[in-house]
Amino acid sequence: MRTDQGLFSGIFGRGGVDTGDQAWLQAMLDTEAGLARALERAGLAEPGAGAAVTAAAQADAFDVAELGRQAALTGNPVPALVRELSAMLPRAAAGAVHHGATSQDIIDTAAMLLARQALSAMAADLSVAASGAAGLAAAHRDTVMIGRTLLQQAVPITFGLVAAGWLTGLDDARQALSRVRAERLAVQFGGAAGTLASLGGAGRQVAALLADELGLTRPVLPWHTDRLRVLDLAGACAGAAGALGKVARDITLLAQSEVAEVREGDGQGGARGGSSAMPHKRNPVGAVALLGCTRQVPGLLASLAAAAEQEHQRAAGAWHAEWQPLGDLLRLAGSAASWGAELLAGLEVDPARMRRNLDATRGLPMAEQVASLLGPALGRIAAHDLVAQASARAAGAGLDLRAALLDSAEVRQRLDEAGITARQIESALDPAGYLGSAGEFVDAALAAHAAAETRLVP
Repeated sequence: MRTDQGLFSGIFGRGGVDTGDQAWLQAMLDTEAGLARALERAGLAEPGAGAAVTAAAQADAFDVAELGRQAALTGNPVPALVRELSAMLPRAAAGAVHHGATSQDIIDTAAMLLARQALSAMAADLSVAASGAAGLAAAHRDTVMIGRTLLQQAVPITFGLVAAGWLTGLDDARQALSRVRAERLAVQFGGAAGTLASLGGAGRQVAALLADELGLTRPVLPWHTDRLRVLDLAGACAGAAGALGKVARDITLLAQSEVAEVREGDGQGGARGGSSAMPHKRNPVGAVALLGCTRQVPGLLASLAAAAEQEHQRAAGAWHAEWQPLGDLLRLAGSAASWGAELLAGLEVDPARMRRNLDATRGLPMAEQVASLLGPALGRIAAHDLVAQASARAAGAGLDLRAALLDSAEVRQRLDEAGITARQIESALDPAGYLGSAGEFVDAALAAHAAAETRLVP
């Protein structure tokens, strides 16, 4: 059950990622319980202590607001949490609470537990999004549309190629998240200054047992002021946000009224996209909301990068600066993934409109192909200049490029001299004949996706 429901949570807290106060608290308690079990396994706590601490370590039994008030006295909420948890237990079991640990051990490990849950939820949504993109790529492998560079019409492409580009970005993001989840989520257990001196010679053994109890990686040594794990996690989430943002931005552009080549489906909640002022509107709400999530991510990533420089064995402030940005980044990347899953699963494509928009260019995007046809006979530069002049004449007079080429006596004479027939010109003006390797690229993306599906398990 999500714990951060609020006015904006339907947009920015969507999906299965939970980094609310209750989730943070439960992750801290899970860490304390795991430590108690590890200490018992190492023979450093009374038999049954681990089970007793685990039974008591339930977030619902604690007052989050009061812990927050107490945190102002110590710089973090762990000391107050330890006191309350210990008070709930018999003395023998209470002795296993927090033994050997410092506050940063508990919060850093809790962050890793939250990240593991978040990455699993993101992976599931990204898998759905990637499947949606793959379906679009396969269905529209040969659907011709105009390509656009610098927001201007360029040369013909296929919508399948567009969707294949989305697909490879999403699959790359999934791969990065999978690597972080498998390799970089490590337990933190170093005690006061990274030596675990309070545990004598059993420190490394308890650290290994704690990692085993929590299902986290065991690091070579404590990483109190080595924050590369946090940056790897944040970077992978930011990469996923970037891949999702690319999809959403393309959709907002393709869904513009004057373009209208795609439209969003209604989504799980029924018809949406209305305006508070304009009854006729059907806004691309999913894409807009997704972008609302992803636009916040770079600033959060920058905050975490700035906090990575930490002094000596424990940081003064930089570590504290990570908590909220990391939670927010996980939540927003997870929300974006949830939006992306729905968006791509329900996206509606209008091939007829794509063709009309392409035909409305009156053949001008085929100028490069025509110049290529003329190049061997006229020379590359002369062919370029001839077609450029015809294109300018077509644009200025409202003609199509065919007419500008074939209805001009001067141009027709040069074509005849070069041995270029009208049929060859018309063939060169066919967008379907100038798609290059688009189809093969789509096939390659789909094959790579099929291979990724065998490796990447949400």
